[in-house]
Amino acid sequence: MSKGATAPFARFEFMIAWRYIRARRAEGGVSVMTWISLIGVSLAVFALIVTLAVRSGFRAEFVDTILGSNAHVTVYQSIEVDENGRTSRAISDYDTMAAALREIPGVTRAAPLVKGQVMANFQNSNNGVEVYGISASDLVTIPRIVEPISSLGDIANFGEGIAIGSGVARELGVTVGDKIRIISPNGTRTAFGTSPRVSAYEVAYIFTAGRWDIDRTRIYMPMDQAQLFFNKDGVADEIEVMVDDPDAVDTLIPQIVAAAGDRALVWTWRDASGSFLRALTVEDNVMFVIMSILVLIASLNIISGLVMLVRNKGRDIGILRTMGLTEGSILRIFFICGAGIGTLGTVLGLIAGCLFAIYIDPIFSFVNYVAGGGVWDPSIRGIYSLPAKLELDDVLSSIALSLGLSWTVTIFPARRAARMNPVEALRYE
Repeated sequence: MSKGATAPFARFEFMIAWRYIRARRAEGGVSVMTWISLIGVSLAVFALIVTLAVRSGFRAEFVDTILGSNAHVTVYQSIEVDENGRTSRAISDYDTMAAALREIPGVTRAAPLVKGQVMANFQNSNNGVEVYGISASDLVTIPRIVEPISSLGDIANFGEGIAIGSGVARELGVTVGDKIRIISPNGTRTAFGTSPRVSAYEVAYIFTAGRWDIDRTRIYMPMDQAQLFFNKDGVADEIEVMVDDPDAVDTLIPQIVAAAGDRALVWTWRDASGSFLRALTVEDNVMFVIMSILVLIASLNIISGLVMLVRNKGRDIGILRTMGLTEGSILRIFFICGAGIGTLGTVLGLIAGCLFAIYIDPIFSFVNYVAGGGVWDPSIRGIYSLPAKLELDDVLSSIALSLGLSWTVTIFPARRAARMNPVEALRYE
């Protein structure tokens, strides 16, 4: 370091920058531009963090409800034609197949199912439902059913009755202990046509799994009763398989097919919801780009403020240069002005965004109350509330983006100030 030179970002540079940042309106309105830049950066960072948190929360909640209420892999059989020309997908040796599937490393559960779409009736109310025939021991292994958001009754009484979704209960107007009628159009054939099959079942358990479509349509029935009702004695329609790591389910497919036999076909949770998840990924990327542009626009306000500051402080720059300050010192002074605004705005936006994400439930409830309800339609979005999940990577990327942009755009007006000719700056003073 040469004689008389000062270290970069010396204390006096911060003092001068602070004096310029808090300049009054009478000195050129710089303080107004400072506030505009500060608020703009704060709001942009706030919007970016909230958007990323809601995006992560929605994806996590959606995937969790898929994996917590549905099979990770569904195993069924290809169509077989019997000697009478009738086609069937029924699995007759389902206990043996399920036992073989459970032996696969990584498979946590294999449950035979009997499924059918029927009409549920209680008094004057009707609702289309999907019946899942399942054993009581297998039902208690479904996470979102045994540990739902809310429930009525006792799942231990499942063998004495049926379990229904809260949406089904709401549509029919039933509660635990009521008896509902299950009506299937595929009933007994008579000389006068097909007579619908009707049976009554007591409601033993009501669950809220967290997915609107599941709660609205699903009924679980004991396996033996479902086989009797659907005329599928001794057979199952499919086997529901759950695994340790749903994200790596594709690696288990060859073993599952080998264990299930030659006629086995599989359908994974990615096959069922993959298109929606891919759409979410595209939307996530687009939203991040849009929010990044908002941060950039807010950061550009810093340039406007600094350009005005440089113009108003031309005489001061000339004096400082004649006193011996180098171009580097002038550049750092004005860089500190802009970077300080960007940093403070980022911190304020970070705090506001994190608080909003943490307390999103009461905030959204208040918004919904003020709007008179109906702001969030679960029949469209599939889940009951707007979730938010703060991810460290999202927060760090928001901070890096905001600081990177605000510090970068600050360099250009700061360089302009540093290159100002002191003679020209003082000529007309």
